[in-house]
Amino acid sequence: MANPEHLEILKSGVKYWNAWREEEEKNGLIEPDISGANLSRADLSGANLRLAYMYRTDLSDTNLSTANLNESDLSFANLRSSNMQGAILDYAELSKSYLKYADLSRASLSCAKLFGTNLGSAKLIGADLSWANLNEANLLGTDLSNADLRGADMRRSSLIETILHGANIQGAKIYGISVWDIKKEGLIQKDLVITQPGEPEITVDNLEVAQFIYLMLNNQNIRDVIDTLTSKSVLILGRFSDDRKPLLDAIKDELRKRNYLPILFDFEKPASRDLTETISILARMSRFVIADLTDAKSIPQELSHFVPDTFLPVVPIILQEQREYGMFEHFKRYDWVLPIYQYETPEAMLTGILENVIEPAERKVVELRERGK
Repeated sequence: MANPEHLEILKSGVKYWNAWREEEEKNGLIEPDISGANLSRADLSGANLRLAYMYRTDLSDTNLSTANLNESDLSFANLRSSNMQGAILDYAELSKSYLKYADLSRASLSCAKLFGTNLGSAKLIGADLSWANLNEANLLGTDLSNADLRGADMRRSSLIETILHGANIQGAKIYGISVWDIKKEGLIQKDLVITQPGEPEITVDNLEVAQFIYLMLNNQNIRDVIDTLTSKSVLILGRFSDDRKPLLDAIKDELRKRNYLPILFDFEKPASRDLTETISILARMSRFVIADLTDAKSIPQELSHFVPDTFLPVVPIILQEQREYGMFEHFKRYDWVLPIYQYETPEAMLTGILENVIEPAERKVVELRERGK
């Protein structure tokens, strides 16, 4: 229950409350307790509610615009139709809160916890939700236009008729997400993680494609239907060490510029599903494969899962100062494995990617199709 003294001060007005907070903070940080209070329709615009305990507080139709709610606890709070434009909610606890129809336009919710939160039809236009936890959140009809969702945990959230025009969801975790009829003009969607923590990390660059790929990996009937289809997908294999991953990411960017859909699979993490089947599925749905043999560790095993029987162009690349591992000689007998492209530096690799990687791969695609493979 709320602290009666704290509640009485707050009801005296924001000016009086903020002055009290300022004085209290000089004497040592205080965490006000107004939990369970009925503050519906109150005007708390600009209030300093930082670190406040507001568990199950009724703040429906309340004006909280530009209020400082940094690190406050609003879990299970009723914020229906509240005005929270420009509010500061970084690191705030909003799990299981009710924010339907609330207006959080331009609010800052970086690293906020919104687990299971109902944000149906809420406005988060231009809001900062970077690294926020939106796991199992209801985003039905939510307006996230121009919102920053980079690195957000959106696993198992529901995006139905959600507006994402101009939003940025780069690096978001989207395992189990439900996506239907979203509006996404100008949406920035790169490196979306479709697997669970502890599984080999699979990233793609499109929400709908992400959902589709995950279904493919886990549904035999879907895999059988689309197994023979070609696409713009390019599977990139290589080491995810600190010195090698930047090049793989740069290759992804170059492929994107040329209208490909790069898929990067981190095989160095422990696998929790049948790895052989996963590699084979991803390879079969790809147009071609780029395999970085530099400092190769898992590459020999990975190539062995699909090279012998997929008739899929494979472009091996390697840093010029290195030599391919001994067993790679085995794959040279398959004519869909192209000659190794040796590059002097990562910069040279990217400069010559069209001439030395993409164009040879595309020529091989055409050749194999003409031969009926």
